[in-house]
Amino acid sequence: MTPDVTDPENVSTRRPFPGGWAAIAAVAALVALGLVLWFVAAPGDGDSSDVPTADSADAGFARDMAVHHQQAVEMSFVIRDSTDDEDVRRLAYDIAQTQANQRGMLLGWLDLWGLPKTSADGYMTWVKGGHSGHLGHQAEDGSLMPGMSTDTEIDRLGKADGKDAEILYLQLLTDHHMGGVDMARACAQQCEVPQARQLAQGMVDAQQSEMQLMADMLKERSSAPR
Repeated sequence: MTPDVTDPENVSTRRPFPGGWAAIAAVAALVALGLVLWFVAAPGDGDSSDVPTADSADAGFARDMAVHHQQAVEMSFVIRDSTDDEDVRRLAYDIAQTQANQRGMLLGWLDLWGLPKTSADGYMTWVKGGHSGHLGHQAEDGSLMPGMSTDTEIDRLGKADGKDAEILYLQLLTDHHMGGVDMARACAQQCEVPQARQLAQGMVDAQQSEMQLMADMLKERSSAPR
């Protein structure tokens, strides 16, 4: 049975990725760790007045970024099976671990708030003001949100190996991070829950640093971001 690509709780948004059950188990373990982290420092705990509404920026960011992160985790496991380069594999592991942990935290907040993990209105509807036109665009061919790879690009990554796979992964993740940074900046400006704003700003800082690292790694491979 094909998983529902709109459900952020699915481990795979598209199709089983290379690595099989070992990779899936690793993702599950990292998400479980993320749930521990949100339990320790969960926004709105003990005060119903602090709980955001279903149409708030806080809830929208949590829902959408959980899906956005999910694809980065999947692509990172793909590249770990497609190359022997230790630098790329280490970067992929770090991204998978960090974003799976954050994804668990975001989904945990939604559980704590008693809010749905999907929205009938689609993705990015929570973004207000000048960001809405840019971030609200949904690309074709399976790209759900800003920076997310298309089905065709995911297929290409799954079939590539060696240096070609490394370059494509670094380029796709750079695009992915650029979209994620824009989303996180919107939350940092619009979210009401302090922990959500803090997490969003942390994503901005970390992913900008990773984009610089990926640009350097692409240059080493005689390539560049797209």
